[in-house]
Amino acid sequence: MSDLPVLGAALNLDSLETHRKLMLDKPRDLELQDFWQAEVLNGDWKPLVDRAKHLLDGQQGRVGIHGPFMGFAIDSFDVDVREIVRKRLLQGLEVCEALGGTHMVVHSPYSTWDYNNLDNLENSRERKTELCHLTMKDSVRRAEDIGCELVIENIEDKDPHARVELARSFGSDAVKVSIDTGHAHYAHGSTGAPPVDYYVKAAGNTLRHIHLQDADGYADRHWTLGEGTVNWRAVFGALGELTSTPRLIIELRDHSGLPTSIANMAALSLAQ
Repeated sequence: MSDLPVLGAALNLDSLETHRKLMLDKPRDLELQDFWQAEVLNGDWKPLVDRAKHLLDGQQGRVGIHGPFMGFAIDSFDVDVREIVRKRLLQGLEVCEALGGTHMVVHSPYSTWDYNNLDNLENSRERKTELCHLTMKDSVRRAEDIGCELVIENIEDKDPHARVELARSFGSDAVKVSIDTGHAHYAHGSTGAPPVDYYVKAAGNTLRHIHLQDADGYADRHWTLGEGTVNWRAVFGALGELTSTPRLIIELRDHSGLPTSIANMAALSLAQ
């Protein structure tokens, strides 16, 4: 058991308080999910950070946040929209610095439509990358300065390699790759994408973060691990080949399923 990877969790502050004993029993990585809303980032979020620091007393694992994502994409063509996205990402990194956080999740810009159309028009792939650079360049510099990694999470991505190539295009240790197992399983089941373990293999050692959730291959379920049809042996087998020590973050819709998720993976001798 001691050699098995240690699972962390994505929680809001109320759920962290509920599951604090479990999160402190091992060096479990934590992702706080209280800081993605524009209303929070535009307001006084410092009391939330103070509460987080109190709850994190004794925390042994790494800490980060899910960054802002709702209502925008990082490849916007509109210069004014890009400015808003730039602002939101920098606001998220300000929170990360205050928390001492080492990662912030950013959503991938690649859609199912892109899979079929990026090669339909000349230079579409290069233009998409350029737009992401225009949006994120200041955030990448800021992340470098504070020792934080921007991890790009698959959403609709059918091609597991495109997002990896985007991350590498920045040429920065502050831009890495995230995988959401449920999103990958949806893409596999509903759009003909490869299975989840292929996403892990495509990312290789650029993978620094993974959202672990179970699903049925049809929708974004965020079920307790073991309640869906994700092939966990294949996923953890692929993870075991990496040396990049990605954060293993259980991300559930119902946070009460966290202990069962850990217990189910332990019963399979996959994680602890």
